[in-house]
Amino acid sequence: MESHKNPWRTLDGKLIYENPWIRVDEFNVINPSGGKGIYGKVSFKGRAVGILPIDDEMNTWLVGQYRYTLNEYSWEIPMGAVPESEVLEEGAKRELKEETGLDCQQLDFLCKIHTSNSVTDEVGYAYLATGLTEGQTNFDDTEDISINKLPFTEVLEMVLDGRITDSLSVAAIMKFARIKGI
Repeated sequence: MESHKNPWRTLDGKLIYENPWIRVDEFNVINPSGGKGIYGKVSFKGRAVGILPIDDEMNTWLVGQYRYTLNEYSWEIPMGAVPESEVLEEGAKRELKEETGLDCQQLDFLCKIHTSNSVTDEVGYAYLATGLTEGQTNFDDTEDISINKLPFTEVLEMVLDGRITDSLSVAAIMKFARIKGI
């Protein structure tokens, strides 16, 4: 693929809002057609990581929780934020343990996604976790999580029929299904 020149020009920018998890900036820009406008960008203070745990019988674990932003319940692969100061793979193992109680012997990279590239620079990374042993969960204070162990083929059907809609979950599940030829 050919490289493309950036058609946007930033005139200036300002911080609109910030908390421990996100930052929102607004920029005055010249858009690709030459007109003046504004553009907002949400930046996250951690990298998104999702983990698809698969056991020897091709089962996986989903976590379910009510998502405030969506105002609905969501089934997802275990996931969380990994600070820049933490090694991504170590953060993935930590999130897997916190949300499911699972430890893994092997962690393999599945994919990288941009979660919603029209409004955020957030990058999500998905990993496959194998060689699993069960243990105790350690939920964050903000988490009220249900855990469900299911056959991977059933989880794939949940993506295909729209019961799983989280972008990082969908990407990881579809990538693994493609690798396995399912």
